[in-house]
Amino acid sequence: MSPRAVYRHVTHTIRHAPEGGITYEAFCTAANCGAESGPLAEQEAAQDWALRHTGRTGHDLFRRVVTDHAKVTRAE
Repeated sequence: MSPRAVYRHVTHTIRHAPEGGITYEAFCTAANCGAESGPLAEQEAAQDWALRHTGRTGHDLFRRVVTDHAKVTRAE
């Protein structure tokens, strides 16, 4: 008798996990700058960093990153 495999397809959901929080970051994209805000807990803090950086340097283009955490749970 040969071994058999049984596969069971189970539905899962993925949702924001509040306990993981959200972080906001801004990165200056001006040539040879490389400045970044670092991860911040508040969106306004990342925006304020970008505004201050523009005031000091004149750099006016940023990449913004919002990171959250997600939890996958079995939908039974």
